Amino acid sequence: MTNFHETLFPADISLNSEGGPSRRTDIVALVSGHEERNSPWAGSRRRFNAGYGVKSIDDIEDIIAFFEARRGRLYGFRFRDPFDHKSCRIAETPAAEDQLLGTGDGAAADFQLVKRYASGGASYARDVKKPVVGSVLVSLDDVAQTAGPDFTVDEATGTVTFAAPPAPGVAVTAGFSFDTPVRFDTDELRINLAAFKAGDIPSIPLIEVLV
Repeated sequence: MTNFHETLFPADISLNSEGGPSRRTDIVALVSGHEERNSPWAGSRRRFNAGYGVKSIDDIEDIIAFFEARRGRLYGFRFRDPFDHKSCRIAETPAAEDQLLGTGDGAAADFQLVKRYASGGASYARDVKKPVVGSVLVSLDDVAQTAGPDFTVDEATGTVTFAAPPAPGVAVTAGFSFDTPVRFDTDELRINLAAFKAGDIPSIPLIEVLV
């Protein structure tokens, strides 16, 4: 993806941002009072307001520089979601058995990083395309693999490639930290210095992009 910069949004600002996943659901109310519900989106899309993380004039200057370097909405970039950036729970440390990527068949060597969200017997699988460099841990049937000799990771796509295809029936699992690919959802920043000093939060909208 040529219009994406593998650059991380200032982490100290993203830590205090607000936002989360959004979905689109079309609802038709029937005469009977029942509803028909359908979603045209295959997955969720995250939105954030990074303005809540701006705490100083230095932060404002960093945001302006970052915005200009991305040419506004033109280039996407990495964003560390403060609520969801690990293969495990936020308070835990990623482990190689966190997420099931698939099962070996003796032929496939490439596996996409994925994070699953489960509740009440239902689940949603989210492809993870922007793992944090050096964070990916991998195991085959709970046997830890070594990065380099056993597998490599494309940090721009989230693809794990094994030196030798996993044998049939072998569980391929991974643990990792990751970023969310986003872009600015505006082509202008409106920051009033007097308002900022008075405690007003500037609006810095971000939206997840598909990569």
